[in-house]
Amino acid sequence: MSQNPVSAFSPQASSAALSRWLLGAGLASLLLRLWIALSFPISGDEAFFYWWGVYPDWGYSDHPPMVGWLIALTRATLGDSTLAIRLPAVLLPLSLGAALWWALGPLDRVRAAWAVLFFWLAPLNWLYVIITTDTPLIFWSVLSVAALMRAEQRAQFDRAAYGLYALSGVFLGCAFLSKYFSVVLGLTYLVYFLLYRRERLAGLALLVACALPGPAINIAYNLSHGWSNIMFNVYNRNQDANFEWRKPVLYVGMMAYLITPVALWLAVKHRQALVDSARTHRLLVCLVVVPLLFFMLLSAKKVIGLHWVLSFYPFGFAYLAFALPADRLKACAKGLAVFAGLHVLVVAGLYMTTLDTWRSAKIYPQIVRSIKTADILRQATAPNAVLMADSYTAASIYGFERRQYMPVFGVGKFHARQDDMLVDFSLYQGKTVRIITPDKPELEAFKPYFDRVTVLDFMQDGVPFYVVEGAGFNYPAYRAGVLGVAFKQFYNIPAWLPMTGCPFCERYCGQVRCPR
Repeated sequence: MSQNPVSAFSPQASSAALSRWLLGAGLASLLLRLWIALSFPISGDEAFFYWWGVYPDWGYSDHPPMVGWLIALTRATLGDSTLAIRLPAVLLPLSLGAALWWALGPLDRVRAAWAVLFFWLAPLNWLYVIITTDTPLIFWSVLSVAALMRAEQRAQFDRAAYGLYALSGVFLGCAFLSKYFSVVLGLTYLVYFLLYRRERLAGLALLVACALPGPAINIAYNLSHGWSNIMFNVYNRNQDANFEWRKPVLYVGMMAYLITPVALWLAVKHRQALVDSARTHRLLVCLVVVPLLFFMLLSAKKVIGLHWVLSFYPFGFAYLAFALPADRLKACAKGLAVFAGLHVLVVAGLYMTTLDTWRSAKIYPQIVRSIKTADILRQATAPNAVLMADSYTAASIYGFERRQYMPVFGVGKFHARQDDMLVDFSLYQGKTVRIITPDKPELEAFKPYFDRVTVLDFMQDGVPFYVVEGAGFNYPAYRAGVLGVAFKQFYNIPAWLPMTGCPFCERYCGQVRCPR
């Protein structure tokens, strides 16, 4: 694999040993992900984003369109199954490893192989199956970085270099069409070029120019859809963003887990080697330090989700592989393997449990809902009744089981606004509606919207479920009492934002921008 005299596992070991470890880690983790993908019930997020693939568009309420496009592609080519939806996530770590190898191999083939191995041994890559919405963001972000690294390795600013900068920009634009966290990658590029590569700012300019179609598509969509992405990401989800000490503490703890104890310990122990390596691998350093600092600042007011940082996750292991002393690489790999093995044992233990094992757990009702979805629906369904749920997670899971979109009855939360684009409640005027809820309902909350309301209840594996049956749905009352509240709470669109359309407003008041 390499002519580098530095050893793979010890000074005497051959590169064939490293190749075997790579093959073993890649194959074993792939098989585990496939097993989880085949056997684990659909999650709320997966079921929610599934409908974006059923109704492909240029954008959606929460995020740009790439995850919807990806699901639409897998459904069209592989069929409408849970495995088809999850397959891109199952294969993602392998593709990221290939991208790391392509980017780093010319620098040092042995160290690049270590980088791929470290990344593949990270426990998250053994379990990464159901984080569907972030799959395209991670994929395009890593490809963008890989193309930029290859461009930066070109000694001359030649045609090949220009092509690689352009390719990096195209991939960055695709990442932007996946999630707005791609902006952090753009910020990282800016810091890198301004600090270390001002002589190649033309390459950055070309990169940015080739990325611009992504934001252009997103802006055009937002113009015609009430700036739904901006309202979700900037306003509605941040209304209660206040400083709490627990938030940065949680972020630090999460990063310590993601880095893994052994990698963190070795990084601290050999910090001087990391500092020395920073002078040579400046782009890798920026890809680690800039996002870490950005999310640290953001954690002052926001709880940083584990999936938020995954676009930059591979580069931490790559930097470690290139910075650690050669005789410590084996120890790092062993430690990562042990840590991953503990996670595999936990997963194996979970698969040995039964539904009864979880009866005393707080999440038992949610487990029953996910495993016994079909049985719940059989008990809740009635002829000629429109079935709804009281939350987007439940509605998505039930709808996925039926392969029929299920509306959310009520105001909902800022996450559920895709309903505003897909559901016209006026079509249910006069019909009988059944609303599934896990909590005993207060009938007074439903009476204004129906001629007659009754409550049904049933048990499913020891968990009580309730069905509010409303006969004679009153759309004008619902429009005033529910959609009106949703308008005031979620559609406070700043007046300075121009609009050419807004599906909710056009349905609610018949105008592009409803008067407040």
